[in-house]
Amino acid sequence: MLSLARKLVLAPLLVIQAVRTRRRAPLLPEAAGPREGTGGRGAGRVVRVLVVGDSSAAGVGVAHQDEAVVGYLVRTLAAERAGPIEWRLRARSGLTTREVHAMLEADPPPPADVAVVVTGVNDVIGQVPARRAVGHRAALADWLLDRQLARHIVFAPLPPMHQFPLLPEPLRRVVGDDARRHDRALAEWAATRADVSHARIALALTAATMASDGFHPGEPVYRACGEALGRHVARLTAGLFAATRFRHTGTQGPANGPERGDESG
Repeated sequence: MLSLARKLVLAPLLVIQAVRTRRRAPLLPEAAGPREGTGGRGAGRVVRVLVVGDSSAAGVGVAHQDEAVVGYLVRTLAAERAGPIEWRLRARSGLTTREVHAMLEADPPPPADVAVVVTGVNDVIGQVPARRAVGHRAALADWLLDRQLARHIVFAPLPPMHQFPLLPEPLRRVVGDDARRHDRALAEWAATRADVSHARIALALTAATMASDGFHPGEPVYRACGEALGRHVARLTAGLFAATRFRHTGTQGPANGPERGDESG
């Protein structure tokens, strides 16, 4: 209620700042490079990873996918476990969580073991309420699981938008509060499910670590996020594959989810 009251009081200024910010922000392209491939080394079970999302998943802010979240995720996963990796990226700038879901429904990806979802900033910008945004994430996760397009869904955390250099005050503080509220709701919901997890990543955003537009991640941020997500997926797949082996032998195995303690970027 306090946040809503503050928004109402500041509404005229926030609208002006949002319009001016959008006008002066440069339009950066999505990262070049392949959006599917293989990685890993040595013998072992194949891990299939699907990364989906918005501009941050698409690598806006760096030149090539090797420098983006998927590049660092795959290389970190390869370093953490032996065996081949098959990966795919489905992402487009400007999409909300609901729009990512619609994109995948229109062109379903091949099945994966783990789907990593990178969304949320556009939900905040579009003023989607936190509870509704969680509902959109639940719908996306359930669709992927029901269609057997993933065995587990990892949601990346929302970034600390109160640290975005592009945003002026008080707009920065307001959207930052919204982003924290969204991420808190996401984490609380994910904790209730064994087939969904919320990856915690500690980030400190500065002009030096962000892209030239002051809004999208720069290479240092993508590196921190990709490495944290890679370690998260490595732990997760170890549990998933162990559970599969136990089921095949009829022995009681571990739970399907990763440990809830998580990453520091």
